[in-house]
Amino acid sequence: MSPEFWSMGGYAPYVWGSFGVAAAIYLWNAIAPRLRRRAILDSLADDE
Repeated sequence: MSPEFWSMGGYAPYVWGSFGVAAAIYLWNAIAPRLRRRAILDSLADDE
C-alpha cells in the first residue's frame, strides 16, 4: 500500500484514532457483560 493511503491526506491521526476508539468500544462491549455475569454469579454464590 502506498504512503498516501496510510497518511490519508493528513487526516490519518483522526481516521486511525477513530478506528482505535471504535475497536476498544467493541472489545469492551464483548467483555463487560461476561465480567458482570461472573460478578453476579459470585455474589449469589456467597449468599448461599
